[in-house]
Amino acid sequence: MTNNSYFQILECAECGGLVPPDEVQTFCEACQSPLLSIYDLESARRNLDRNQLAQRTHDMWRWHELLPVLDQKNIVSLGEGDTPLLRTDRLGEYLGLRKLYVKDESQNPTGTFKARGLAAAVSKAKELGIAKLIIPTAGNAGGALASYAARGGMKAAVVMPNDTPVANIVESRIAGADVDLVEGLISDAARFVKDKVNREGWFDMSTFKEPYRVEGKKIMGYEVAEGFGWKLPEVIVYPTGGGTGLIGMWKAFRELEALGWLESSEFPRMVVVHAAGCAPVIKAFENKKCACEFWESAQTVATGLRVPRSFADRLIMKTLYESNGTAVAVSDENIRHAQERLANLEGVFAAPEGAATLAGLEHLVRDGWVHPDESVVLFNTGSGLKYLN
Repeated sequence: MTNNSYFQILECAECGGLVPPDEVQTFCEACQSPLLSIYDLESARRNLDRNQLAQRTHDMWRWHELLPVLDQKNIVSLGEGDTPLLRTDRLGEYLGLRKLYVKDESQNPTGTFKARGLAAAVSKAKELGIAKLIIPTAGNAGGALASYAARGGMKAAVVMPNDTPVANIVESRIAGADVDLVEGLISDAARFVKDKVNREGWFDMSTFKEPYRVEGKKIMGYEVAEGFGWKLPEVIVYPTGGGTGLIGMWKAFRELEALGWLESSEFPRMVVVHAAGCAPVIKAFENKKCACEFWESAQTVATGLRVPRSFADRLIMKTLYESNGTAVAVSDENIRHAQERLANLEGVFAAPEGAATLAGLEHLVRDGWVHPDESVVLFNTGSGLKYLN
């Protein structure tokens, strides 16, 4: 095996227990907590040059030494990563902000940021010899799993609510995945998956119930840092369902600090945006809690935000508190108006989840939480073209 990574071991985010990464792992059952990848960052600091990495082919895997796949022959890729960081001056003028940006994840394969996490997770599954992958999803993760499994010659099964956007169902099936539609929410799909895993031997790729999706998402943080000349923006506004990207980026910033690549010691204030119809993090944040309660009767047009409770809720809350961030809920009406405004002013047809970040930012600007001279990054997590039905 050719070792092309500084990946060392997996660590429980709660108890700090260590488990070997050369065996198939899921999560810490004792803590019911995610496992996170740990790298030999001291060696990486001595041997890696951030400027040399910038000269490589522009996709997520130019950072392969800081991703968990040990042998590059196991990488399953469709060219994900290195999405545009767009300066949005017209939108900034409308909001009274001088340094407003959109990180446009709709440019990824399968049209959303889910490509990043599933590329990493499917690649590591291939390296570990896993052949049958299953996922409960609100939609976009299912399409991404189906596509990457097909690319890697693996079997995929996707379970999603029966009101999932048609584009997600079609893309999953056309890539050869077995697709089951269930009544209810992603939490109901997760119960269906658990039963199917027990009966048929699939490997569960649920958010944070395997360790590696977060590693693909963390590369968004590396790209943001590079895009700002290795000085991080002051505010990042992120639409949060399972929270993989939020947690992943915060992990990335810590890694970049350890690598000595940052030109400033200031980290961003991280903002969670929820839909008002499903806002477990908002409730926990307002009550100064470290974990979330299950949100009953969740409903929103932003299907990716319709997650009643994340398996990584404690990590989400920890990220908010450590970053001096905040959490904001927006109505479906606010989301629709923000989607139109972003398209009208900047030509970006955002997914409802991405548009929710603009709706959230409008609240924060009105409340004075964001100041005119601060650099702000909104994450558009996918293409509005996937939500036309």
